[in-house]
Amino acid sequence: MDSHFWDEIRANGVGHTIDLSLYDSVIQMFQESCQKYADRPAYSSLGVTLYFSDMERLSSDFAGYLQKKTHLEPGDKLAICLPNVLQFPIAVFGALKAGLVVVNINPMLTEREMKYQLCDSGAKALVFLDMVGDTVEAVLSETQIEFLVQASLGDMHTTGSRFLVNLVAKYLKKKIPHFKLPQAVPFLEMLNEGYELGFQSIQIKPEDQALLQYSMGTTGISKGAILSHKNLVANMLQVKEALSEQDSNGIHLVQHGREVVIAALPLYHIYAFTCHCLCMFYLGNHNVLVSNPKDMDSFMRVLRKWRFTAIVGLNTLFIAMMNNDQFNQLDFTDLKITLSGGSALARNTAEKWLEKTGKPIVEGYGLTEASPVVAVNSFLQPRQGSVGVPLPETLIKISDQLGNELPLGQVGEICVKGPQVFQGYWNAPDITAMSLKDGWLFTGDMAYVDEMGCIHIVDRKKDLIIVSGFNVYPNEIENVVSDHDRVHQCAAIGVPDSYSGEVVKLFVVPKDPDLTEQEILTWCRSNLAGYKVPKTIEFRNHLPLTAVGKILRRELKPS
Repeated sequence: MDSHFWDEIRANGVGHTIDLSLYDSVIQMFQESCQKYADRPAYSSLGVTLYFSDMERLSSDFAGYLQKKTHLEPGDKLAICLPNVLQFPIAVFGALKAGLVVVNINPMLTEREMKYQLCDSGAKALVFLDMVGDTVEAVLSETQIEFLVQASLGDMHTTGSRFLVNLVAKYLKKKIPHFKLPQAVPFLEMLNEGYELGFQSIQIKPEDQALLQYSMGTTGISKGAILSHKNLVANMLQVKEALSEQDSNGIHLVQHGREVVIAALPLYHIYAFTCHCLCMFYLGNHNVLVSNPKDMDSFMRVLRKWRFTAIVGLNTLFIAMMNNDQFNQLDFTDLKITLSGGSALARNTAEKWLEKTGKPIVEGYGLTEASPVVAVNSFLQPRQGSVGVPLPETLIKISDQLGNELPLGQVGEICVKGPQVFQGYWNAPDITAMSLKDGWLFTGDMAYVDEMGCIHIVDRKKDLIIVSGFNVYPNEIENVVSDHDRVHQCAAIGVPDSYSGEVVKLFVVPKDPDLTEQEILTWCRSNLAGYKVPKTIEFRNHLPLTAVGKILRRELKPS
């Protein structure tokens, strides 16, 4: 389908094009927004608010230290292993100002997983929260990391409260493990010294790498997706255009510099990163960071404190919120947008949210390799069960196995072309060639386009499992479990779950008949992030195999 097909069905007020020459880099956008909205709040977290002017100053301090006190050069990679705390955006924009490439690291990763991403990326610097200091210490000697920055929860507080926050975290809540990393520079010390040293602006080109975002890709192998400044800026402008939707009176739904957006999803995930570090920042809006949304009582206190106008989440989060006793006491009068992405939105979740809040959940579609947003619904008239239409200057086609485009209503692989499509996978030209063909990104997701032009995601071409928005591939789980000396064979599949969308189910053929479920779970928990650990385990005498000995996962899936 050509672009005119999509242009005719986009929401009122949404344009068909974006100006890619507007910004050469994420930093050019950042500096413009900091100047334009200088006296507006940019981020709030744990009782502290930073204004746009603060973000400009603090990110320059961070960059100045990197330039003057380290051996890092433009193009080197700096890994950030932080939850949703104020240090995250400071470090991101500071690193980008210095011309570095940001590598987002999930703090929940195990030693094995963290070591892989640090080694594969070749990161030379790491910013980490003291709560994961023991994991960093365990893997550091096997990486190329030359420079460490240690952050603490109380860093951005005033002197008195800083001490109290860190004291509570360490001794009362016991969240800080014992570790020894004397070479790590304290985050606050780095900012103070960087201020004295000063920052020297550098030229950043659109094609320069900005982000190395780890994704399972469409092949099941964990690889870093290379996203350039152009990719990120393009997707930011595309989403901004989608947010320009107007009602019948010509009034824009989203007001620049006036919205209060709840950021409960982790910023190290590309979905939240684009929403809160790019799009909403560009529009001058206030992002309220939730450092631990699993602590639902604390989360509810945050929601009671702010007159929020938007929430970015996914199915798991919405269910957890609505299951909390305090949810019905919240005031949703100002809520304009509830945006869902990262995993499929369950119909009953959407219906329950609408019933309780009076506002619909709007579903979109994206993937890391597209920076990540590809399509989104109308915010004022969302079509339930659909992920909407492609963003401006984004083409999609539904293809058969030979790459031929299929007509409306037929299910095939969704392919994407647009300025937000990534440059390729880091150090993986063969896998890149499998995913990028003639400018088209083959997503591995199966979908169809209805007669109204809306996209419906049906299934995944590969065996990808999505648990609460996180990609999980069976191969990784099977490799870990197979390393257990009492396991003969195993296979992992995804099964539906009303809370997290899907959960992992593991089938095991034991070598030793005395092998227990608890033993397998203990093994998995020591080698896999929590969301990858199987929820159910079934022991079998054998697994279905092909003639050449490959496990037939499809025969294990419930009919």
